Amino acid sequence: MKSVGRHLILELWECRESELNSTEIVEKALLEAVETCGATLLSMQIHPFSPQGVTGVAVVSESHILIHTWPELCYAAVDVFLCGDSRDPAKVIPVMEKYFAPKKVQAIEMLRGSHSEE
Repeated sequence: MKSVGRHLILELWECRESELNSTEIVEKALLEAVETCGATLLSMQIHPFSPQGVTGVAVVSESHILIHTWPELCYAAVDVFLCGDSRDPAKVIPVMEKYFAPKKVQAIEMLRGSHSEE
């Protein structure tokens, strides 16, 4: 079965609260995730919320990597969609663990645009 890409959804629980509220940490995590996956960065946007929380998205040639944080819940939602067969979105898991130190990680991966070759 062929697909256009792989989509990984991560739930990061019991993270360090201070890192979840840092635009600098979110940006570093995204940059390292892009590099680790071998993706091609096109643009990046980081937005802090008031009173807390950060959203960051890296638009890559292969699709996107994004992080939404809720420091008050010690939680981050990470979304990685990479097109093509040669990119592995699961490579971002150790990167996110490095920057946010979650005590619990839940991962769901799905193939996008799955189709059979005929």
